[in-house]
Amino acid sequence: MMRRGEIYRVHKPEGDPKRHRAFVVVSRQTLLDSAYATVVCAPVFTNGDGLSTQVSVGQDEGLKHESWIVCDNLRSLHKADLTQFVGSLSWSKLVDLDEALRAALALD
Repeated sequence: MMRRGEIYRVHKPEGDPKRHRAFVVVSRQTLLDSAYATVVCAPVFTNGDGLSTQVSVGQDEGLKHESWIVCDNLRSLHKADLTQFVGSLSWSKLVDLDEALRAALALD
């Protein structure tokens, strides 16, 4: 069962120049548990600027390198493309993710 805050490596995501890209699932759990075919994800990049819309992640989350979840670049992806599980965010990183999503979407 897919959970919010899990990180998946996606092969050749549409519109992305990289062969693989890690994405963090940000959709609410109710949607993930439904038959709906797509979920909202945030991409993970190796470069970040430390913005309020970015969350630092790394080996503790299953990634090879220090990286950044970029909440300004949300994507809808098919659940079927999220097959290569990488890792999960800790409770404190989920809190950071929620704050970054609030900043990215201007939800005060």
